[in-house]
Amino acid sequence: MDEHDKIPFTAHLEELRKRLVVCFIAVGIGFVLSYGFKEKLFTILTKPLISVMETGDKIIFTGLPEAFFTYLKVAFLSGIILAAPVIFYQFWMFVAPGLYQKEKKLLVPIVTLSTLFFIGGALFGYFIVFPWGFKFFLGFASETIKALPSMREYLSFSAKLLLAFGLVFELPLIVTFLAKLGLVSVEFLKKNRKYALLLFFVGAAILTPPDVVTQIMMALPLMVLYEISIFGAKIFGKKQIEEDDVDHD
Repeated sequence: MDEHDKIPFTAHLEELRKRLVVCFIAVGIGFVLSYGFKEKLFTILTKPLISVMETGDKIIFTGLPEAFFTYLKVAFLSGIILAAPVIFYQFWMFVAPGLYQKEKKLLVPIVTLSTLFFIGGALFGYFIVFPWGFKFFLGFASETIKALPSMREYLSFSAKLLLAFGLVFELPLIVTFLAKLGLVSVEFLKKNRKYALLLFFVGAAILTPPDVVTQIMMALPLMVLYEISIFGAKIFGKKQIEEDDVDHD
């Protein structure tokens, strides 16, 4: 940590710039690889909505270039997901100089778990939240009111939720890592549980579209993830490290 403190601030900015460039390149490569399958990817993305739509209903586009730009955005979204391992690796490597040597050994499993948690969160949104949410929204249709979802609106809605769920599922990993560094404790997490729950609902309101259903469907998993974080902090917290050090001595 002392060596990290001696590094000039401009050097940190330069390192950040280099790592961002690597992330952009990784996303660009993912975009190029995904673009050839853009129609298939969009079909997969729309399956949760199609499955709850009435027979014969279709997703429409209302502007001439809408379909083209929607496919571009689908490929870009896929590129971000494909580049997730690189993005998480660059993030944790940027943090690494501030860690002790024994803490740096945790980076490989942390990068792996970060990727798995992110994909797990996105899959949770796709398989659990999407079907229930879309079924609820389409339930407002009637004999005189018909739902006509457009490609652009659907992609904007679904992409935001996929990325949001992917990110919020990182909570147990981040909290456990902070506990292992001694920055948070189990007692602190338990004591501030009620404030965390409030923040979850506020965060869900920010990350999700402006409706109560998706906010609740994000806030509830966050509550469970918070409890998992407490469990992880209890097992891998600073106290455990100190006990391990004593055993080695």
